[in-house]
Parts: sequence; structure tokens; C-alpha cells
Amino acid sequence: MWTHSGCGGTGVAMARREGASAAWDRARAAARELGERTGPSAARRVPLAEALGATLASDLPALVGIPDCDTSAMDGYAVCGPGPWRVTGRVLAGAAPTDDALTPGTAVEIATGAPVPPGTTSVLPYEHARAEGVGTAPGTVPGATVSGETEPDRHVRRAGEDTRPGDVVLKQGAPVTAAVLGLAASLGHDALPVRRPVLAVLVTGDEVVRSGVPGPGRVRDAIGPMLPGLAAWAGARAEPPAHLGDVRAGLADALHSAAGAGADAVAVCGASSKGPADHLRSALDDLGAETVVDGVACRPGHPQLLARLPDGPAVVGLPGNPGAALVAAVTLLAPLLSALAGRPDPAAAAPGRAELSAPVRPHPRDTRLVAVRLTGSAAEPVGHDRPGSLRSPAAADGYAVIPPDWSGPVAEIVRLPR
Repeated sequence: MWTHSGCGGTGVAMARREGASAAWDRARAAARELGERTGPSAARRVPLAEALGATLASDLPALVGIPDCDTSAMDGYAVCGPGPWRVTGRVLAGAAPTDDALTPGTAVEIATGAPVPPGTTSVLPYEHARAEGVGTAPGTVPGATVSGETEPDRHVRRAGEDTRPGDVVLKQGAPVTAAVLGLAASLGHDALPVRRPVLAVLVTGDEVVRSGVPGPGRVRDAIGPMLPGLAAWAGARAEPPAHLGDVRAGLADALHSAAGAGADAVAVCGASSKGPADHLRSALDDLGAETVVDGVACRPGHPQLLARLPDGPAVVGLPGNPGAALVAAVTLLAPLLSALAGRPDPAAAAPGRAELSAPVRPHPRDTRLVAVRLTGSAAEPVGHDRPGSLRSPAAADGYAVIPPDWSGPVAEIVRLPR
């Protein structure tokens, strides 16, 4: 029978079943729902230089119009009425708007972005102008006469035609990209209100080394270096990993410390299986945690775990094999963190579905996650699918989701960070 979790909600309530692993899609839904019910994470106002990758915590208004006054879109002449026009002066970018209006038959030489004088009916670009008298275009001096063909309002950008003061240009929940930072700056902002959940990372294992070539019986930590990028992809920030031995008490202490330090979520790398050195479940029991997902019926990545500490952060248990850990991170961690950030799950981005270009055999009981490259509407399996290797996802755009009853050729696609 299905058992209720204390978090409530359909997805979380149905994610755990007595004596069985959660279905892959149910597990993802449970992680997303837990994040939505727990979050969003606290909003902070940060300088633009610190906002990249975060999520807008409120709508972004324009503090200034774009443009803020009538300006020239070309280098040339701001003219009034029909030509020819007598040049009466010059206006460069950065000049203050003037109250001195042009009169019919007059013009000023003007630079792109400079404010046009009142009375300007259009801007005549240099390349369309014929200069007569003193000087030649460009660089015509006052007293010259210019002529040429133009149209009313041509090459004049009117105040607020792109954005008016007070316009909402982006809604709450938008990711802060490089273009968003430039837009915010252009609209007069020096700081932004953002959400960026904090992910604490605990890497367990007596056999794990942090640098260099591992010796016999040792393995290099591949999951710790992978998680900051995945966390950023989901709108979060990963703290530098803490490395722990295979000690139950030490793991419980580290979980308690992460909760006390204000982490919004904790990723535990390794210790999520049920071997003699895997202490995550018992450590969570020691802390009175509520288990939401205990194992997921997927390959790779079956021994993954989702729990919540009492009045504390969610905990995601990732398998110790790097390939399996990445599948688990896409299954549980990305939906959780993106919900805490108040933004869509990036793994659920388009195309959504694609046709596999080569046969794939389903597993008889579990959902398979097969690394694929995407080309148009086609998905090409990469190969090299091993739980202990990141070779296939490193060359992939996403995973094809192959449930036990799949008959092909079209499969659901979940994206990977690229």
C-alpha cells in the first residue's frame, strides 16, 4: 500500500511505498513538491555582479525609459521639414537634451544615441546625405547645406518606445542570465532581489581522494566537482564539499551542522545504499528525519534517497558511483533545488520528447535513463552506459527515459546541464 509522508500532497504521499522503490516519475514529482512546500528560499538583494545564475525574487521594473529621450538611431543629420537643410550645429552622444528647437529647413549634425532637438522630423544618415558648401560629410561644419531623401520619423527613436518608466520587463521567477544583468543595468538597477538556495555537499567514503591520481583501492572524488555546476543549473549555489569517512556518528554530526548553518538542502554523495559502510539511513533516523523517497526504480541510480530533517533542510542521498549519482541528481536534486529557487525544473526543458535513432532495450522492471545526443527531433544513444562512469553523460545532451513497457521509438527526454 502507499504510505503518507508528513509533508502532505499527492506527489510526496505517493512517492514511497512499503517494501518497494518509488517509480521514477513519482520520485521526480515528490522532489519537486517537497521543494515547493518547503520553499522558496529566502530572498536577498545583491549587487549585479553577484546575481548571475540566481532567480528573480520579484518583478523587475524599469527605473528609466529606453530611450529616456528622443534620440538618433544613426550618425548623420537631425532635420526639420523638407530639404535642403542648413546645418546650424552639432550634437554628440552624451549631450544633454536641449530646448532649442529646429525650424523648417534647418538641421544639426548628430551622432548615434545623441538627443535630437525638438522639432526633429527625421534623421538623414551620412551615407544618404549630399553636403554642399563648407566641409564635407561627415564632419560638416555649421553653415553647410545638406540634402537627401528621408521619411518622417525615420531613424528617430522616440522616448520610451522600447521601454517606458515603470514597465515590468521581467517577471518574478526568471533566471538571471548575462542578458538580464545588462538589461537591469540599462534600466538603472545596481542590485537585484534574488533567490539562490544554498546546497551543502557531503562526500563520504574512506576510499575517496580529493586530488591527483588515486592509488590502488582508492577512487578520485568525481561527484563533488560535478555538483556546483548542476546546482547552478537549477538556480542554487553549492558550498565547497566536506569529505567524511564511513562513520555513522560523523555523518549525523555533519547533517546537523549543515542544517544549523542555514543550508536549504544537503546532498550526501555515497552512503545511500544498504551496504555495511552506508550510514545515511541510520544517520537520518538518529536525527528524526522523515523519509520521502527510499530508492527509485531506475537504472542507473536505484539507491537514491530523499528525506527532510525536522524543521530543517531536505537531504538528497546520491549513489557513490558517479554515473548513477548524476541520474539521481537529475531525478531528485534538480527538481528540489529549482523548486526552492522558484523556477522551472531545467531538466524538463524542451524538446520534451524525441525519436531514438537506434534500438534500446527496456529493463524488465525499472526505468532506464539512456544518455543521448539531440539533433533536431532525433535522439542518438551515446553508449558507454555504466553506473561508475561519466563518459556517456559528458558527451550527451540529456537522458532518454525508457520505462519497462516502452516499445519505442519516441521517448521522453530530460535535459542535462550543458
